[in-house]
Amino acid sequence: MPILPAGRLSYGMQLPVQSQSTIYTEAWEASAGPDDLAEIARTADRTGFAYLASCDHVAIPRRLAEVMSTVWYDPVATLAFLAGITERVLLMSHVAVVGLRHPLATAKQYATLDHLSGGRLILGVGAGHVREEFDALGADFDGRGGVLDETIDALKAALGPEEYPEFAGERFSFSGLGQRPRPAQERVPVWVGGSSPAAVRRAALRGDGWLPQGDPRDRLPQQIAGVLALREEAGIEEPLVVGAITEPLYVGEPAWPVGRRTLSGKPEAIAESLRAYGAMGVHQIQVRFRSRSRSELTDQMAAFAADVGPYLDQQ
Repeated sequence: MPILPAGRLSYGMQLPVQSQSTIYTEAWEASAGPDDLAEIARTADRTGFAYLASCDHVAIPRRLAEVMSTVWYDPVATLAFLAGITERVLLMSHVAVVGLRHPLATAKQYATLDHLSGGRLILGVGAGHVREEFDALGADFDGRGGVLDETIDALKAALGPEEYPEFAGERFSFSGLGQRPRPAQERVPVWVGGSSPAAVRRAALRGDGWLPQGDPRDRLPQQIAGVLALREEAGIEEPLVVGAITEPLYVGEPAWPVGRRTLSGKPEAIAESLRAYGAMGVHQIQVRFRSRSRSELTDQMAAFAADVGPYLDQQ
């Protein structure tokens, strides 16, 4: 299981280009492609980012396309492509809507990815929210919470060390079916995404990590206390990796409008603001940089790693 550096606030990022919702995409991403993704991944790998993440949507209905766009790269294909050109950065699905597929099919894909990447997979999972995707694939949208709970349990069995995994649940059951290659990791970490009460409970009871979705800073401490209390009540002693998505960032003084919510300025000031997440009990932050081009983005990533990252160790 990938272990994030102990005693420090680690940082990773959702890849640009591979998902282009109008909520967060930058204008330059519309014409970007594989070369851009590759250079961004190499920069993350070289400068010490903990992970790179890729989203999961199969198809976007017309009613949502104006906001969400229809650009959503497949996470397994994307992360496998990047695994071949990087060496150390972890590869995360944030998040895989695993309820859309049979767990054995999902296990085959992600076990192969973990095997090929030398054990760098973090499997981030979530319930999904687009009904038309579920309907098109014959999946249960209304019951997706229960499906996800059982799928996580099934995936833990299917991604374990056994060549012939066994699982018996209400919806899925398998035994006597071998799958190789096995994951390189003895245990693939499963991080649960979402901030609804159901998602928080799911993370507490079934997750190795929790990926809150858009919780503001003033709400996070209460949410973190809740997820840890649920875990303690259930008698789960293993540590839980707690994450957070930060505000947009820009290292230095921007010469263009980066938005009022963006944290910008001197590296020390940005680091001081981000250390507040660590004080809340957050272990890893997912960062996003404002940028007008690939080169500006990679420059921002390098500046963050060199000038902000070292200050995240200081409490």
